[in-house]
Amino acid sequence: MRWLPRRLASDLALPGNDFWLFDEAMVVFNHFTGDGDWAEPGTETVTDPAVVSLCRKAFEAVWSRATPHEEYKIR
Repeated sequence: MRWLPRRLASDLALPGNDFWLFDEAMVVFNHFTGDGDWAEPGTETVTDPAVVSLCRKAFEAVWSRATPHEEYKIR
């Protein structure tokens, strides 16, 4: 787990929804309401190679500049 403050992500192109990337072949998007509850449907599984590639590149960009959990300090 790593932490990246939003102010350090302003120049990154990120998908609009939280997601999990599996084996660089599948993305599961999580959908929430404005109140933070699960929306219907709560998840969406996508295997389209273009979408998977977009999410993989976004993940790599965030991961490379994020702080590892054990090193993160709340300011």
